[in-house]
Amino acid sequence: MDVQSETVPRDARHRVERTRARARYDRDTVHAILDAGMLAHVAFSVGGQPFVIPMLYARDGKTIVLHGSIASRLMDELADGVPACIGVTHLDGLVLARSHFDHSVNYRSVVVFGRARAVLDADEKASALSRFVDALIPGRAAESRAADRTELAATQVLRLAIEDASAKIRSGGVKDNPADLALPYWAGVVPMRTRYAMPQPEADLADAALPASVRRLLAADEAAA
Repeated sequence: MDVQSETVPRDARHRVERTRARARYDRDTVHAILDAGMLAHVAFSVGGQPFVIPMLYARDGKTIVLHGSIASRLMDELADGVPACIGVTHLDGLVLARSHFDHSVNYRSVVVFGRARAVLDADEKASALSRFVDALIPGRAAESRAADRTELAATQVLRLAIEDASAKIRSGGVKDNPADLALPYWAGVVPMRTRYAMPQPEADLADAALPASVRRLLAADEAAA
C-alpha cells in the first residue's frame, strides 16, 4: 500500500482522480476507516458478469477477513483469487447548501483492491472467526462459544490481501457559490452518527447478566453522544 500520495503513479488503479485533495493513501487512515466499519460491498467479475455483494468483514493486519457458506458459488470464485474490489463508506453529515448543485455529504470512504485466498487450516479458520466476532464488538469472542468442527467445515473463510487502497474524506462546511451567499436560504451541516439502543435479550435467556463487551459498547456510545 502506498504511504505517500506523491508516490502513487498516474495509472495506479487506486489513484483518486476526482477531488484529489480529499484523497489519502497512508496506511493509518485506511486502516482507521476500515476498523470503524463492519459492512463492505465486495465487487468482482465472474465470466464477464459483475457482482457486488454486501458482506460483513473484519480487518486483520494487512488482510480483510470475509466469511460465508461453503456451498456459496460466489465465495468459491473469490477463493480462487479473482481480482476483487471492496468499498466501505461512513456517512458523517448532510451538507445543505443554498443551491441544489452544492448539496453534499461529509463522509469517510475506502476502496481496497486485492485477491482472496481460502483459509483451510482449522486453527487459522477458528482464529479468523474469533477476530471477526471481536471486530463486531471488542471482547465478545471470549464471551461466546468458539466454532466447532462441524461449523468450521460448513464455513468458507477468506483472507483478502490489501494490495492497494485509497481513502477519500470530505469534512467541514458548505462550499457555496459566492454569488449565492446573499440568498435567504439556510445553509449548514446536519451531523450524522449511529446510536445503539437498549439491548433486547432473547426470551429463552436464563439469568445471564449483560456481558462486559456490550456494557463497554453502550458506555462508549453514551460518552460520544
